[in-house]
Amino acid sequence: MKKLYLIFILAIMVNAIQPSISNAQKFTALEKARWEKQASQITIIRDEWGIPHIYGKTDADAVFGLMYAQCEENFEQIELNYLEMLGRTAEVKGPNAIYDDLMMRLIQDSSDAIKDFNNCPAWFKALLVAHADGLNYYLYKHPEIKPKVINYFKPWYHLMWTDGSVSPTRTGGIKVKDVKQFYGVNKNVASISADLTASQLDENDLSPYDMEEKTLKGSNGFAIAPMHSKNGTALLYINPHVPFYFRSEMHMSSEQGLNVYGAVTWGQMFIYQGFNAYCGWMHTTSYADVADVFEEKVSKQNEEWLYELDNKIMPFQKKQIPVSYLEEGERRTKIFTTYASGHGPIMGSRQNKWLSLKENNRSLNALIECWTRTKAKNLKEYKNALSLLANNSNNTVYADADGNIAYWHGNFMPKRSRQYDYSLPVDGSIKNTDWMGLHPLNEIVQGINPVNGWLQNCNATPFTMAGTYSPKASNYPSYMAPDGENGRGITAVKLLAQIEKIDIDELIQLGYNKHLSAFDILLPSFLAEMKKDTLSPSLSKAVTYLKQLES
Repeated sequence: MKKLYLIFILAIMVNAIQPSISNAQKFTALEKARWEKQASQITIIRDEWGIPHIYGKTDADAVFGLMYAQCEENFEQIELNYLEMLGRTAEVKGPNAIYDDLMMRLIQDSSDAIKDFNNCPAWFKALLVAHADGLNYYLYKHPEIKPKVINYFKPWYHLMWTDGSVSPTRTGGIKVKDVKQFYGVNKNVASISADLTASQLDENDLSPYDMEEKTLKGSNGFAIAPMHSKNGTALLYINPHVPFYFRSEMHMSSEQGLNVYGAVTWGQMFIYQGFNAYCGWMHTTSYADVADVFEEKVSKQNEEWLYELDNKIMPFQKKQIPVSYLEEGERRTKIFTTYASGHGPIMGSRQNKWLSLKENNRSLNALIECWTRTKAKNLKEYKNALSLLANNSNNTVYADADGNIAYWHGNFMPKRSRQYDYSLPVDGSIKNTDWMGLHPLNEIVQGINPVNGWLQNCNATPFTMAGTYSPKASNYPSYMAPDGENGRGITAVKLLAQIEKIDIDELIQLGYNKHLSAFDILLPSFLAEMKKDTLSPSLSKAVTYLKQLES
C-alpha cells in the first residue's frame, strides 16, 4: 500500500512543471514557445516530505526548474524579496517605505547590474536568463497569481541580489533615518547651509549585531574530521537559524555535473548552504568590517557642492533617483537629487561633514562565487570559488569527502591602514584612509584541518573556532574579526573538546545541547546571595534545585 501511495504522489508531481492553464500575463509567442521547450527537458519530483528534486539536461534547465518549484511554494515572498533589492517596496507599502527604497537605490545601482549582465560570461548569462524564465513561466502558467508589482522578471534582477544571507546589505552603521534626514527632512539637499545638522548616526552603533541579539537569530556550524568520526568520514553539522519560511529545502541536478542539495533563499538560483557528492558548506553571519563610512569635508561654490581630497577640491557626482510609491490607490513618484564622492553615495551628514558609504553589496563575482561553489569537487575547487573574494557577509564552515574540514571568517575583505579605527566614520579627505585593494584568501582569518580535528562557529569570534588550536587575534588587523564571543560559542567549544568518536546522530544531539553557559557565571553569585537570606519554602525549593544543577 505504501508503494502504491508513493507512486500516486510522484505521478502527480512529475508533471507539475507543465500544468495546462491559459495565459493571463502578456508574454510573447516566442517566449512561451521557448519556455515550453525548456520545460519539456525538466522534471520536478516532490518526495514524501514535499521537497522538490529538480532534474534537467543542463544547469540552466535546473535553474529554470528550481525557480518554478520555488514559485509553487512562495511566489509572494520571492516578489517581496526582489522589490526590496530593487528598491521598490514603497510600490506596495506606501510612503512610509520611500526612504528604505532610496537607501537601497543609493547602495545598489540597477544600471551597474544591467552592465554586468551584458558583459558576464555566456555560460553564466544562460543561468540568469533561465532564472528569469522560470519565474515568468510560472506566471504564464498560473494566471490566477496576481503579482503586487512585478509582472515580468528580467534576467539582470538576480544581479541586484548576490548573497543569500538574512542580512546581506552592509551599511557601516548608516540607518534609514540618516538617509531620510539628509534627503527628506531637509527637503532639498542643495539648500543645506555649511552648518549642517548633526546626523543621528551613533558612533557606538552595533547594527550588525541587531539581527542576532534583538531577534534571537543566529547559526551554529560544526565540522568534524575523520579522526573523531565513528565511520571514518568527515561530518558537517548545518544548523541555520533564520526567520520562519525564509528558506526552503531543495535538490538540483543536471547532466552537466550539477547535483546539490540544501537550503535556497526565496528567489535565488543557487543552494545557499548544503552539500553535493563531494563537499558540504555551512554559513554563519560574519561581522567582519566590509563597509565603511567616510566623513567628507564639503563646501559650496557657485551653487555647487564640492568635497576635499588631499587638499584638492572635487565635484560630487549627482544623480536623479525616482522612487515610486503607492498612495491613496495611485502610483506616484518622488525624485531625489543624490550625491556621491569617490568613496560612494552620500547617505547622511554630521558635524558639518557629509557621510559617504563604501561597500560591496552587489557584485557579479559574488553571484558567480555562490554558484561555482555548489559544483566544487574538493577543497582546491572550493577555495578557487572563494578566491573570487566577493562574498561580503558569510563565514564558511566546510567539510568534504576527502576528510578535510575548514573555516573561513568572511571572504570579501578590503585592505586598510591600521592607523585608523574603521568601526567609526573616518576622515574622507585623507587619501590614506581609503581602501587599498583586497586581502587574498590566504590572508583572511581561517583554519584548515586543525590538529584537534574539529571546527565550530556560532556567529562569534573566529579566535575560538578550534579551541586552543584557533588562529591568534594578534596576527590579524582588528577590522577582520571584531566579533565577540557568545554563549553558544562557549558551549560548542566545551562540548566539542570532549568528543572522542561520534556519529551523525550524536553530533545532532550535541548541537541541541540545552546548557546555557551564561549561568556558569551568573548562578554562583546568585546562589551565594541566597545563602544570606531567610527563604520561603517555595523559594528554598527552587534554590535547592539550582544548586543541584550547579553541581
